[in-house]
Amino acid sequence: MHVLLWVVVLFMMFPLLYAMLTSTQSNAEMFRLQMTPGDHFGINLKAVLDRNIVLLMFNTLVVAGMITVGKVVLSLFGGMALVYFRFPGKNLVFILILSALMIPGEVTIIALYRLVVMDLGWGNTWTAIVVPALATPTGLFLFRQHFAGITPELCEAAQLDGATPLQFLFRILLPVSKTTVAALVTIMFISGWNNYLWPSLVITDPKKQVIQVGLSSLDAGLEVGATYGPIMLGAVIASIVPILVFVLMQKQFMQGFALTRDK
Repeated sequence: MHVLLWVVVLFMMFPLLYAMLTSTQSNAEMFRLQMTPGDHFGINLKAVLDRNIVLLMFNTLVVAGMITVGKVVLSLFGGMALVYFRFPGKNLVFILILSALMIPGEVTIIALYRLVVMDLGWGNTWTAIVVPALATPTGLFLFRQHFAGITPELCEAAQLDGATPLQFLFRILLPVSKTTVAALVTIMFISGWNNYLWPSLVITDPKKQVIQVGLSSLDAGLEVGATYGPIMLGAVIASIVPILVFVLMQKQFMQGFALTRDK
């Protein structure tokens, strides 16, 4: 069983390991299927740095950070409202949220593009990336499920003590929701970091572009035969941040999902 697990792990890790290997090679070495590090790492790194990969990383960090913070805040308030507030159509709202989870983003992308770029005029701005991401129902569903599993006595005790809804949220709900917050932070940050299709449609200014789209420009101006190494190195560099986020948040991420699933 352990051998099988190691085989599966190596199979899943092979693309990243191969990208790390080819990031040190020239095209000729890569086409020879050379399975040892090459001597072009310095050349490839210079090519990547000369093509503003630092700016691309910074742009992506800002965009993913705004998506993460905004989504966590909105999901906290929305989840609390769906569980603890009484208003007409509350169950219908939850059904619509579940329905939205089942609709692929590609189905609505044309209508969303017309709204964001043509009607609102947000083309070539980070707002066009961030705001639609905040409207996704994933976080709202997670927090609704989490809050629904918290004992109602907490809410009753807070009401008897005269706590306002905000005090109840920040002093009672938030401290017992750290793992769910960590799970959503991990999901939204990695999703925001790896987003390719939507930024490629709404951002055309290279100085505002994100790393996943900008990787395709890392071979610009390079000689024929020296293009794949920089692209592979750029892909490896781009994967460092989401890998670090997942490693640092792994324990809380798994606990948060387990708690939400059980509830």
